[in-house]
Amino acid sequence: MTANKGDNSALNRVRMGRPGAAGAGRDRFGLAGVAQDFDPRIVAIRPDLADIAVAGTHFAPHYAAPKMTSCVLPSAAIRAAPSLDAEQTSELLFGEGFALLDVTGGWAWGYGLADHYVGYLAANALGNPIAPTHRVAAAEARLHSAPDAASGGSAILPYGALVMGEVQGDWLRTVHGYIEMDALAEIDAFDADPAAVAEAMIGTPYHWGGRTAQGIDCSGLVQLAWGAAGIHLPRDSDLQLAALGSDKDVAPAGLARGDLAFFPGHVGIMADRDTLIHASKHSMSVAAEPLADVIARFAAEGHDPAVSGMKRVR
Repeated sequence: MTANKGDNSALNRVRMGRPGAAGAGRDRFGLAGVAQDFDPRIVAIRPDLADIAVAGTHFAPHYAAPKMTSCVLPSAAIRAAPSLDAEQTSELLFGEGFALLDVTGGWAWGYGLADHYVGYLAANALGNPIAPTHRVAAAEARLHSAPDAASGGSAILPYGALVMGEVQGDWLRTVHGYIEMDALAEIDAFDADPAAVAEAMIGTPYHWGGRTAQGIDCSGLVQLAWGAAGIHLPRDSDLQLAALGSDKDVAPAGLARGDLAFFPGHVGIMADRDTLIHASKHSMSVAAEPLADVIARFAAEGHDPAVSGMKRVR
């Protein structure tokens, strides 16, 4: 389940206003003004630094203009703090853009360009930005050292990774190596059936913060499936539910393939009116099961209502 990876009890608060002298000879000051709420998952503010984009609405000691970068590893864990022991909250895929605000001690801090999700990742995961020409449309795509399937190659890119290159026959030539065209789709060629993307992930291990076939969580699965259809949803399930709004509501009797069913801290995509595909902690994998069973399980856990909403994305 992937809702509220930030502070669940209350949103962080900062005070806007001008510094006021705390007393002669002192180097401290107080702030006064209107309190502003923000969600630290999607608003880049730390006690010492903030994204310059929020300078007009939130106070910070310093502001930084982001530097555009992209992920140069097959995938990179985004963490809540600059430590390998910190919780993984999301994952940046190869070629995806990252707005870099700070680098300290080998850790980069900023946010993903597609979903504005804030966090830390290893600085060596980032390189120059790219203008992607294709995306990986297979479960995995190998980067070969030559345009030959027998040439081998150590890097395997996950579904949804973005690449830039030149088509040479049955291959795409990139600065990192060659990828078979059969594993790719043009960057503006979208999948008409996001539920099929989710179905292809059935059996994938459940992993909090994951977005690949090596491990994925509930909102990561939904984000990946609808991203293939050209619709970039927020990262966490509560953010997805809020972003879709009341105009996207659908009645239970009218559920159809591709619709989303939301639960407290959870989300899945409908295979049909009665079957939900979701990355489930219950099975610790991506699974398809009767929607009625999922609802009953949440009700048995004491959630009332058991269903938070049902939405039609388009």
